[in-house]
Amino acid sequence: MTVLEQIGQDKRRIAERLARLDAERAKLSNQLAEFEVAERALGRFGGRKVAAPKSTKAPAKTAAPVQKPNARTRRQAPAASLGEVTLKAVKAHTKGASADELRKYLSRKFGLTVRPNHLDNALSRHRRAGRLENRAQRWFAPPSA
Repeated sequence: MTVLEQIGQDKRRIAERLARLDAERAKLSNQLAEFEVAERALGRFGGRKVAAPKSTKAPAKTAAPVQKPNARTRRQAPAASLGEVTLKAVKAHTKGASADELRKYLSRKFGLTVRPNHLDNALSRHRRAGRLENRAQRWFAPPSA
């Protein structure tokens, strides 16, 4: 085998390996894009975002740039849970409050947009635990013993 034939074989072998690596890179890039879509969907529906591990390698030049979420999709977690702020809202209304009044109060004071069924669930949990009372469609904090 001459040196030129050996160089030709090495060149073909390297070209095949580069083609396999490029196909694998494209496959991984598609998987990454799917994971990013799933992460955004989880973020929209209340799932917690998982921090991506830091890579020590520099990103490939052919990779698409990662876009940061804009202000519309970026949400901050509330400082307190819905259950906690619901209890605070009822205690703020000493003469009792309807569910609609509580929703407006939560929106005004805490900046929370609460769906009626979610608020009802939180109020019911507090009622079952004995922290709230419901009389005539109004919610009250029970008198302390």
